[in-house]
Amino acid sequence: MRYVPREPRDGINVSKTHALVEAGTLVAGFSLIFVLIVLVLVFMVELALLFVSPEAEARVFENWQPGDLVAVDADDRRLAEVDALTQRLARHWPDSPYRFRVAINDSEKPNAMAFPGGLIIVTTGLLDRVQSENELAFVLGHEIGHFRNRDHLRMLGRGMLLTLSLSALGDGSGAGLGLTIADLTLRGFSRRQEADADEFGLTLVHAEYGHIAESTRFFERVADEFGGDHGYYEYVATHPSPEDRIDEIRELGRQRGWSESGPPVPLQW
Repeated sequence: MRYVPREPRDGINVSKTHALVEAGTLVAGFSLIFVLIVLVLVFMVELALLFVSPEAEARVFENWQPGDLVAVDADDRRLAEVDALTQRLARHWPDSPYRFRVAINDSEKPNAMAFPGGLIIVTTGLLDRVQSENELAFVLGHEIGHFRNRDHLRMLGRGMLLTLSLSALGDGSGAGLGLTIADLTLRGFSRRQEADADEFGLTLVHAEYGHIAESTRFFERVADEFGGDHGYYEYVATHPSPEDRIDEIRELGRQRGWSESGPPVPLQW
């Protein structure tokens, strides 16, 4: 039998699928794998946190602060007043394992955040917008509520993984345990976690003042002014809808039989 050489058929090693479709499939596949890895890591972090006691957490993070914190001067009167109010509220949680500390971040964006070890950070933007001690007390009580339920530590673990994952895909500038992670952390709180923190915060406010007057005033202002921005976007982005929140807080007060009338305490700055 005589061999007759022939040239290969055109397109024999060429896929019939368009190159862009193949590239898209490849990217989607890698993205899915990446997401699955992150989800597994998130689950592992939350599982590990079940074995970290609040006392151990408080010891490890006793003097820690985020590296990207832009703190106000130590002699700023607001710092002493916010710390004193926090300590008064915390006394109504007598079995707390935390020694609460307060820092003020010099940022015009109104926000408040809970960090491991009992650190609560509020921004100058939030302090500029509250108009009575009672308003501020509920915000601080809400953050203390996250400590009681350990939401802050659980979600901080998620925030760290998300930030590190985003850094791996980008230039790495987001890596680090700081306020960027806290922002992702706060956005991850579930509606149930936020409602539970509100409930505990309202309990502290009632224990401190004997009423819950002014507890919703800050959120009423957020609801009224958010349409025109006024800098409230940051708080709304990291906390529940102010309208729903107001209704739930008032309903909780009615269920407990707590008075919504009482003299507001003026701020001392």
